[in-house]
Amino acid sequence: MASDLHSEYPLTEAQILEFQSDGFVHLCSVLSTDTLREYEESISACVQEHNPLRERQIQDRTTYELAFIQVVNVWLESSKVKELVFIRRLAQIATQLLDVSGVRLYHDQALFKEPGGGLTPWHADQYYWPLSSRNTCTAWIPLQDTPPEMGPLSFSRRSHQYEGGRDLVISDESEAFLEKDLSERGFEYVMNGFLLGDVSFHYGWTYHRAEPNRSNLMRKAMTIIYMDEQMMVKESGRTEQVTDQKAFIPGRLPGEPADTALNPRLYP
Repeated sequence: MASDLHSEYPLTEAQILEFQSDGFVHLCSVLSTDTLREYEESISACVQEHNPLRERQIQDRTTYELAFIQVVNVWLESSKVKELVFIRRLAQIATQLLDVSGVRLYHDQALFKEPGGGLTPWHADQYYWPLSSRNTCTAWIPLQDTPPEMGPLSFSRRSHQYEGGRDLVISDESEAFLEKDLSERGFEYVMNGFLLGDVSFHYGWTYHRAEPNRSNLMRKAMTIIYMDEQMMVKESGRTEQVTDQKAFIPGRLPGEPADTALNPRLYP
């Protein structure tokens, strides 16, 4: 296992304040290029094996399916990938950014955008999550240099403080409404390329999107979703949250801790 997985990342107070104010932070050189190249092969193999879209032609896909190939809880499929998902360094960053005593895993997911892959519409992840507080964040970890033409993750600055559009599933409708609404309300659109080793973190309620992949290469990214170690399950307000509760917090009822075997404590 690469050495940078064991050590803590020297997060600054300014970076913590940036995350809490803007709803996201883009950190440079969080993981070494050697580390990511070591794990990319295992992640890619899992995506290839479990790709839910391999039988679906492009013309038959929904906007969501055109946005990316999605494989969830990859850590359960590969002991190698589990090493990456469980690393101390990323969980330490999430704990400090959220200003909590520790974090658990909600779930991970690989998100691969094919060459020519479409737009990932504006959305907020926590729409889907039956969780009791906003103390959640996602680490977005590109597995190659990801310049703008490959569709890196992009954000609406400070939009985690805005509650409009929180009833919208990721869709053409969410893209149309939020593209107009966020712009008119003055939320800045931030889109930057990533170098291999960079990692971004964003709150569950931060609006984000990704441009189409205009390159001839697969845009490969791994994500890890962290939640406050004291997170409780909330009453599911929509069908998508019921689905998530059954998949990622199985057996827990509203008002109970989100601490199943699928939600191990990752830090401290």
